Amino acid sequence: MQHTASYNMDGAYYETVGHLEKLGIDQDYIQGWVGGYLGNPEREEQRVTDAYKAGYEDGQGGITDKALDWQGS
Repeated sequence: MQHTASYNMDGAYYETVGHLEKLGIDQDYIQGWVGGYLGNPEREEQRVTDAYKAGYEDGQGGITDKALDWQGS
């Protein structure tokens, strides 16, 4: 899934988060994706999980390539 060039709370943001939730993707991945998509600073090191990091990286690129790796985890 790609998003528009603007990094704001647009339709792609809500559509992507809703889709990830329906797929049962790990909440840390989703929270990471949201943070990366919105350009928020990353969590402090002791709170970063592998799922969060994967989501953050995908969110920065506006993609969900690693999401299925975190389905049902």
